[in-house]
Amino acid sequence: MAEKEIFRVLFREKPVMMLIHLLNSKSDIYASFVAKKTDCTYSHVVKILQEMEKANLVSFEKTGRLKLLSLTKKGQEVAEHIEKVREIL
Repeated sequence: MAEKEIFRVLFREKPVMMLIHLLNSKSDIYASFVAKKTDCTYSHVVKILQEMEKANLVSFEKTGRLKLLSLTKKGQEVAEHIEKVREIL
């Protein structure tokens, strides 16, 4: 994914909040949970998460019919930096 494209994806409110929820999650997390927490439709969340997966920020682990979400190392670093920026603001 081109750098400009992922920049546009990440610096919108909903995708940023998705990363923050994944970063702060203490248990297994699913796309439906992220949709509820960010007040987005499930389909919108899945689309954004797929873009994040292409950028190597999140990964999906399939367990039966469910897909667990987790941040990759790169995704965790990005989310931590975003969290620091939020604290400064």
